[in-house]
Amino acid sequence: MQQSAVPELAHTHTRPIHWVATATAVAGVVALTSVLQPHPATAAQTPGAEAKPAPTTTMQPPATTGVDFPLDCGPVKTVVKKKATGDLDGDGRPETVAAVHCDAGMGTPPDGVYVLTQAADAQQPRVVATLVDPKDRFTVSSLAVSDGAVLATLLGYSSTDVPSCCPDVTDSAKWQWKNSAFIRSTPAGAHGV
Repeated sequence: MQQSAVPELAHTHTRPIHWVATATAVAGVVALTSVLQPHPATAAQTPGAEAKPAPTTTMQPPATTGVDFPLDCGPVKTVVKKKATGDLDGDGRPETVAAVHCDAGMGTPPDGVYVLTQAADAQQPRVVATLVDPKDRFTVSSLAVSDGAVLATLLGYSSTDVPSCCPDVTDSAKWQWKNSAFIRSTPAGAHGV
């Protein structure tokens, strides 16, 4: 083996003192960077520009509590039998559809089906449409909102001679918002006895 012509340098051999010196230097740099922090950034608004809140992607549908439904129930309260929610008019805000009747002690009280909406700045929801009038003597057995349409199964009567306890007609109905109104259509094969 050939010997190096250059004498060995002291710093080419690591000794414990070298590791202690390196650890001390790194600790000093870390301590110094934690003390010397840059000033926090500040953002300035452009004159005349107002900050707007970020739009919320999930809006709550209108609640049915406290709503003055157009029912004349006398001394008894109204009962929300069924409800469904969804965006019916394509504005990005959900509406609530509610089947409501008077809290009768006996019999089968007729339902009214109402559409509720609530403006962003309003305290209470309000009824904006009546899809089924209680005077028509229907009860709602199913209620849903699907693809912007209200779907319902209505139980009714073939004549005024049929007792209120025993509806004998089943009707399926579908309402969609078109030209600023709810338009009713009946799916094929929907009528039954």
